[in-house]
Amino acid sequence: MPKNHYETLGVEKNATKDEIKKAFHKMAHKYHPDKNNGDDKKFKEVNEAHQVLSDDKKRSNYDQFGSSDGPMGGGYGGQSGGFGGFDFSGGQGFDMGDLGDIFGDMFSGGQGRSSRNSRRGRDIQTQIDLSFEESIFGVSRKVSIPKQSTCDICKGTGGKVGTKMNTCKTCNGNGQIREVRNSILGSFSTTKTCSTCLGNGSVPSEKCSTCRGEGVYKKQKELELNIPAGINNGESLRMTGAGEDIQGGPSGDLYIKVNVKSHNIYKRDGLNLTMDLPIKLTDALLGMSYNLKTLEGNTIEVKIPEGINHNELLRVRGKGVPSSRGRGDIILKIIVKMPSKLSRKSKEMVEKLKEEGL
Repeated sequence: MPKNHYETLGVEKNATKDEIKKAFHKMAHKYHPDKNNGDDKKFKEVNEAHQVLSDDKKRSNYDQFGSSDGPMGGGYGGQSGGFGGFDFSGGQGFDMGDLGDIFGDMFSGGQGRSSRNSRRGRDIQTQIDLSFEESIFGVSRKVSIPKQSTCDICKGTGGKVGTKMNTCKTCNGNGQIREVRNSILGSFSTTKTCSTCLGNGSVPSEKCSTCRGEGVYKKQKELELNIPAGINNGESLRMTGAGEDIQGGPSGDLYIKVNVKSHNIYKRDGLNLTMDLPIKLTDALLGMSYNLKTLEGNTIEVKIPEGINHNELLRVRGKGVPSSRGRGDIILKIIVKMPSKLSRKSKEMVEKLKEEGL
């Protein structure tokens, strides 16, 4: 059956980019393989759905043709499920799912399947807490993470230092093994990475005692994270190659979920910072000056004009969230505090104002 990326993320077809982004973060966190109840298959489906729906061109193609590649990306007639919507994946003594591997081998000198099946380190996830100010202006932070890392002794070879390297008997030193596979188009010879030498073509005579021949072992690894300015609470960053290492293959990725602490005055609204400014009734009537403390710690004077209304907004330009498009503003919402009690003299003054029609 063709995949429904909208159902995968749990959003409507008319969902905005922000809604898709939020749904992706929620689902990715739920199914991440490093969690006890994680699901690697679901995690990959969620990631694929996000890559398609977050890209305007791919999403348009997907909505029109059922494939992010356009009208020819999903089979005849734009069907994303195969030929005319029929499923040939079982019951005939062959697997149509192998055709991609077979064609890849035919047109890439037999290397197509090998490159797709190369081993890769696991992705890992961590969380980092930021102050409100750090999320606005960015920060560099060192963190220590337990992960599979390349062995410091053997440098990932898996062999004892100085040991002799022998030709792998499984692949005869080729690093790859050829297989004959049958399909509806006949027999095809394909290749895959040798599981004994992991594509190196040789194996050590003696294993490294530190990593026991694995080339990697689990240890605390200190990493420096560069958090960009303007990041939102709940967003995730990806550090390519900073995940777990693996012998004979590329490292996985590190995903960093950001938790931003709330501020005692400001709230964030896109690139703007908002705050409530309570003032007395007399200040609303006569006007005043207010000393506003910015996130940088500077103090600027804000003029409150006379006759300002309750819930009216004042804007301080260029003191909000920085971005590549410029910097946002600070928005002050005026909260006029009404007195709970009036003295006799105050009542008399109010009565005079009432007589004047105010």
